[in-house]
Amino acid sequence: MGPVLVLPPKLIEAIPIDGYKVHLKFADGLAADVDLSYLVGRGEVFEPLRDVEYFRKLEVDDGGVTIEWPNEADVAPERLYDLVQAAEYEKRKLAGAGGV
Repeated sequence: MGPVLVLPPKLIEAIPIDGYKVHLKFADGLAADVDLSYLVGRGEVFEPLRDVEYFRKLEVDDGGVTIEWPNEADVAPERLYDLVQAAEYEKRKLAGAGGV
């Protein structure tokens, strides 16, 4: 038997904030603002994202698995979840250190 793919919890919210930052919230309550600027220039499918207004057209896909754009570009759901976990960890680490 091969490896079993375990998807992250359902993505329930994706709101563009500023530039390439997006607020993401998952069904398990994990939420954070993440920078998705790394997608720009990562291949032909992401080329339209150079236009920030186009980037802001992102939506949660019909299955609540990930975000996608009108050209059907999307991001691996586990990558989004990892980014949110990392951002939340950093936020808690800073709060525990007395903030910055």
